[in-house]
Amino acid sequence: MVFQFLLNVAIMVIWVALQQEYTGSDFLIGYILGMIIVYFFRGILDQPFYLRKGFAILKLVLLFIKELLVANYDMVKVVLNPNLKRDVKPGIIAVPTTLKHDWEITILSMLVTLTPGTLTMDYSADARTLYIHVIHVDDREDVIKDITDSFEKAIREVGE
Repeated sequence: MVFQFLLNVAIMVIWVALQQEYTGSDFLIGYILGMIIVYFFRGILDQPFYLRKGFAILKLVLLFIKELLVANYDMVKVVLNPNLKRDVKPGIIAVPTTLKHDWEITILSMLVTLTPGTLTMDYSADARTLYIHVIHVDDREDVIKDITDSFEKAIREVGE
């Protein structure tokens, strides 16, 4: 991936040098031209196209922003509820994970903790289960499914 990016930058620099101008549009055209060339020669480089991981990271960031906004809205509803004690059902849920690398599990834990209403408390010795405190649990399986189908899936795409 790093080699493809450096090759793309080298093509951009060559393009700008051939244009004998140093404008932003020449850099942009050179970079786009480099992306096209690297994309067509990705089979020779024996690696997936490097921007694929960039798109996966962007997708993860946008997913987190969406989940953050939804969770904030849900927390406002909980806090402003006059029947707070009666309607809130906190719980600790064991969420199994299929993530393999430590950095993936760390990112999942951080994203869950940064989302209002949830807090990663601990993980199992084999790092295959996260223990998450949730401020309102209607159905444990729904909470597990929400976490694994959103954050875990997006993190897995970044790691591939």
